[in-house]
Amino acid sequence: MKNLSQQIEELNENLALQLPPEVLQVFRQSIQDLKTENIEEKCINTGDLFPDFSLPNSNNETIQLKELLKNGKVIVAFFRGNWCPYCNLELKALQHKLKDIADNKVTLVAISPQKIDYNEELKDNLDLGFELLTDRDNNLAKQLGISFKLQDYVIPVYESLGIELAEYNGNNDSELPVPAVFVIDINDKITYKFTDSNYMNRINIQELIEQL
Repeated sequence: MKNLSQQIEELNENLALQLPPEVLQVFRQSIQDLKTENIEEKCINTGDLFPDFSLPNSNNETIQLKELLKNGKVIVAFFRGNWCPYCNLELKALQHKLKDIADNKVTLVAISPQKIDYNEELKDNLDLGFELLTDRDNNLAKQLGISFKLQDYVIPVYESLGIELAEYNGNNDSELPVPAVFVIDINDKITYKFTDSNYMNRINIQELIEQL
């Protein structure tokens, strides 16, 4: 099986063939502009305490971090939504390594701002064996400093591709989390962090496993 970075490289090649150059240019400009915000440096960091959360899963059951931590470390992975092909690849890669994660007595959850029914649909479509949680209005992502507002010039391009963030997220904020993965120990401390405001760059799953 190809690793995640190889799959992303293939995805980029396919999108370059499928999408008009002007659309690709808007995406590149959006990433460049977002990079100037230095989210990676300003957000919560290793050594910090991860805030407790209570978020609904795809069955609308409340999942609490403090309860998860009773069973050992927790991996929290933030993704943008089921409309994002890069997120889908990352979630499938995490699923592929789920046994390795569980063997380390670690619980994995993934969090997005999209509505519960979209998380339910995504979990079924990808046959995921871990919880997908809904962070309404990006409240937790804002606490962590990984939330950003999509630039106005990008929104019409998203909509032209059928991505209506207002429908997916149930608000008109156009806010998303940058891709981020945290490992949290039983004392709520972040022991490992991956953040990148370029959504095309994703975590090295093997490196993540080695941090557990």
